[in-house]
Amino acid sequence: MIRGASRRLAAGLALLAALGAPAAQEPLRVGSKRFTESFILGEVLVETARRGGAAAEHRPGLGNTAILVEALKGGAIDAYPEYTGTIAAEILKAEGPLDLAALNARLSPLGLAARVPLGFSNSYAIGLREEDAARLGIARVSDLARTPELKLGLSHEFLGRRDGWPGLKAAYGLPQAPIGLDHGLAYEALAAGQVQAIDLYTTDAKLAGGKVRVLDDDRRYFPRYDAVILHRLDAPVKHPAAFAALAKLEGRIDERTMQRLNARAEIDRVPFAEVAREYLSSKKAADPVSLWGAIFAEDFARLTLQHLGLVLGSLLAATLVGIPLGILAAKVPAVAQAVLAITGVAQTIPSLALLAILIPLTGMIGTVPALIALFVYALLPIVRNTHAGLLGISRGQRDAARALGLREATILAKVELPLAAPTILAGVKTAAVIGVGTATIAAFVGAGGYGERIVQGLALSDNRALLAGAIPAAALALVVHGLFEFIEHRMGHRSWN
Repeated sequence: MIRGASRRLAAGLALLAALGAPAAQEPLRVGSKRFTESFILGEVLVETARRGGAAAEHRPGLGNTAILVEALKGGAIDAYPEYTGTIAAEILKAEGPLDLAALNARLSPLGLAARVPLGFSNSYAIGLREEDAARLGIARVSDLARTPELKLGLSHEFLGRRDGWPGLKAAYGLPQAPIGLDHGLAYEALAAGQVQAIDLYTTDAKLAGGKVRVLDDDRRYFPRYDAVILHRLDAPVKHPAAFAALAKLEGRIDERTMQRLNARAEIDRVPFAEVAREYLSSKKAADPVSLWGAIFAEDFARLTLQHLGLVLGSLLAATLVGIPLGILAAKVPAVAQAVLAITGVAQTIPSLALLAILIPLTGMIGTVPALIALFVYALLPIVRNTHAGLLGISRGQRDAARALGLREATILAKVELPLAAPTILAGVKTAAVIGVGTATIAAFVGAGGYGERIVQGLALSDNRALLAGAIPAAALALVVHGLFEFIEHRMGHRSWN
């Protein structure tokens, strides 16, 4: 029943987001995880499909393995770059390594398949600063067992994976209590001495500098992580031209090439799409653009429309629901605390946690879960201000209206709501301004908006990319605030006259 109600609400909110939703012509929808290599491979797959004459689009930085698999099963994406070790351990929960044929035998009942080995393995590893490793005499993972004081900073996904920290700790008897650290910030934290060891990928661009020692996995804990394309079982039938083009990528990317592509993004600050085009055309991408050029890049109009669609859609829905809830709380004191408490508690739910709940609940990623999350966060200021505005009307004003013989419904519509309108509008304004900033989380589930640049900036530790997303979002918040100030001024001017 709850799921059905959620789907109906999701469908309604999706209609409100039409302004920000891209036109759909059944392109091949490629997802990617939130780290550099996955971004690049996602762009390589999309660009390859397009060069094969197929329509394709990239939904970047969707999150961890669980979210991407859920998106595949739900049909929100058709394919994404994955690794055989991850498929075996995380998706299939297999105890040991599996070859491609064995993987596909187990993936088939899930409606999934893996194909096109790209030619390289990107394994997990543990790395220390070279100077720390030399000082402590650490060369193997097993050496960590005798240094319990060592401070480990591990990516959140690695901390929770079956083939990550829990298994590694058990296999080597490691005593450390690691902290969670975003992979995009790991090397900077290591260089600054904030942590002394991190998990890394063997194709990481920053390994080439020689400042990080990759520890020998002397008990051979980590399996091979051969890069492949994980896709819906029916995707090759629906997108034959795209998959015919993708098949030509088999064996074309070796480990050295992948490390070089990662370096072009992380060190040279070349956009992911440009890195992919450079690789496929063997032509060097243009030099990185200025901050001004990054802000007004070719995707600016698309991201702006998506961001506006998310904000306006969720705000309209929250206004249509929040004002009646505020009226109910003001008119029925018995339910006031319950209404205010529920909307208040909903505001405290961490945004990424709420999105993680909404994805399986709605059975989709993208605009719908993002809209629902933004709707939830916009409710509180609208409900509270509506409640406060109505309670702020004096009893004498209501009594005067009743003395004129007006009914309660008429008093509400003709007297109370007009008097409370400035306070209600202030709540809507607060919700709108907050919504502009909060809408950046939409990129974490593939709904686009300015957050798309912020996600990529986090993956690369690229301040320019972060600012290219944050500055337009801040400017849009100022524009929205100014628009509501103008409306409030006009309302005050009319009431004065």
